[in-house]
Amino acid sequence: MTLGFVRPARLDDVVEIARIQLTTWRVAYRRLLPRHVLDRLDEEWITRQWREAIAQPPSPAHRVLVAVEQVDPPGSDPEAGPESAYVVGFAASGPADDTALAPDEDHTALDKAFEATAAITDLLVEPRWGRRGHGSRLLAASVDLWRSDGFTTALAWTFADDRVTGRFLESAGWAPDGARRSLDVDDMLIPQLRWHVSLEPDSEVPVTGA
Repeated sequence: MTLGFVRPARLDDVVEIARIQLTTWRVAYRRLLPRHVLDRLDEEWITRQWREAIAQPPSPAHRVLVAVEQVDPPGSDPEAGPESAYVVGFAASGPADDTALAPDEDHTALDKAFEATAAITDLLVEPRWGRRGHGSRLLAASVDLWRSDGFTTALAWTFADDRVTGRFLESAGWAPDGARRSLDVDDMLIPQLRWHVSLEPDSEVPVTGA
């Protein structure tokens, strides 16, 4: 039997989270980012950043969640625990800050404009574990936590040419809000667009099978 679930990240997940990020970026973004940039990603630095995010989050509303796939062989004893459990993806989010803004937006009005807005900074599932519902579970768990924290809107930036993530967010009720920016990656400008979704109680955020 296979079971997927989401839980808060622990310090012993740090190395696996960093590995998943590197693997996923090098597979999913190989047509979006220069290869030499992907090849030079520093795993030790990324690991340190995730360790800090989990051990010392800036606020209780800053969270890192992991998706876990648990596999029990047929006929196994449920009391004995899972035969195998794998961290297969993760999501990081928190209150929107100035990194959620486009260059042409008023950064001095951040608190007023986004005081009830959450922002996804990362949501990745390792490609070999894709299409098994892990992305949807991570997003649904994040939505539940944002609502409990009192957020009424959520934002996320994606690469403009990342159609897979775009389709996933669209199927979950998100839509582009018109904001755009470009990331300077080793003297190359990579366009991004911003997505948003309402978290109001009467809004529906569907769950997909991604």
